[in-house]
Amino acid sequence: MISDKEILKYEKIIFHIDVNSAFLSWTAVKKLKDEPGSIDLRTIPSAIGGDVKNRHGIITAKSIPAKKYGVTTGEPVVKALQKCPKLVLVQSDFATYKEYSRAFISIISKYSPLLQQVSIDEAYLDISGMRGLYKAAETKELPFPINIANLIKNEVRDTLGFTVNVGISCNKLLAKMASDFTKPDKIHTLFPEEIPEKMWPLPIGDLYGCGSSTAQRLKSIGIRTIGDAAKASPEMLVSILGENGGAYIYNSANGIGSTNVSGTYEDAKSYSNETTLSSDLTADSYDKEIIPVLKHLSNSVSKRLKRDNVYGRTVTVSVKTGSFKRHSAQMQLDNSINDENSLFTFSKMLSDKLLLGNNGLFIQGEVIRLVGVGVTKLDDGSYRQLSLFDNTFNAPSKDDQKQKKLDEMSKLIDEKYGKNTIFKGSSL
Repeated sequence: MISDKEILKYEKIIFHIDVNSAFLSWTAVKKLKDEPGSIDLRTIPSAIGGDVKNRHGIITAKSIPAKKYGVTTGEPVVKALQKCPKLVLVQSDFATYKEYSRAFISIISKYSPLLQQVSIDEAYLDISGMRGLYKAAETKELPFPINIANLIKNEVRDTLGFTVNVGISCNKLLAKMASDFTKPDKIHTLFPEEIPEKMWPLPIGDLYGCGSSTAQRLKSIGIRTIGDAAKASPEMLVSILGENGGAYIYNSANGIGSTNVSGTYEDAKSYSNETTLSSDLTADSYDKEIIPVLKHLSNSVSKRLKRDNVYGRTVTVSVKTGSFKRHSAQMQLDNSINDENSLFTFSKMLSDKLLLGNNGLFIQGEVIRLVGVGVTKLDDGSYRQLSLFDNTFNAPSKDDQKQKKLDEMSKLIDEKYGKNTIFKGSSL
């Protein structure tokens, strides 16, 4: 571990605090509270997963004993049961999750006013310059800032009954990576001096923000560890992953990340929605069944974009096949959009290409069980370009004005009476 003297040279000290197996832990704590003497779900192979009675859906959280059987978050319940036939499945309980999440945030917010909650079970805490406040808790074994992390970890455990990991560094990326090291109930540091030893030997897929498809592409060119990516040519990474993707992987692998703990949820980088189909989509049923699915997803994404007054310039359609493999297609637009009709039009074009095009998934004999629509490259609409086909000076047409008024009216009704109070007759 890095020495306290070396840590003190950094201007920023940031914690990433992550609840260990949050949904499973919170369910276990509630069960022990409601049923004293019952078995602690965290001590046996157990998981939160979909429809418990029919054993469908996916695993959303797992215990450490379940992990030893190879059970992973996001995999189908059926597959998890094949790995661990005695796996105890528990129904989701979102009311309990919200209750314990609020209690968790309430405790950690006492330690610094600079807190940024990034999900229901994790947050960043900026404790820069706060050494003097916790001087009494410093010991040789627990120097600053380990002493503060230890206070937080122990208070959460002793007060609420579940454990957290605390990652410590000089930026958010490294703090997040550190909190994912050995669990549960642990404190880890990951400062720049520790990167070669602690981070570079890890598989490239362990790098925060490196998805499975990106990891596979990097592995295919011989980049298997985070260290390989850190030492690779930035130009080569950009040529493989694109300008944004390549730059992100190179910078992150070298420990470069944001130090801004904003005090609010981070701005969304994408808007998306997906749905699991009631029956598999095939080449024969495609023309009839894909349109209502894409219209529903486009409507959902559009509403959220308009709610937040943002536009997007890249549209993505993703699907999951019957063999549970994900595939996607995307297009970059000249103008950013946020309206349902445009989203539907472009998503239909992408869907046709992905499923019906040359060497499309249907041609490969696949069936589709899930469809998703997403929008990225967000902006506030200020940079939408003029088009030769727009009205003079890009003034909105009567139809545009009418649609805008309808959207505003719909938004007001939803806010007053609840979501989906009004809907299109075609959805019936």
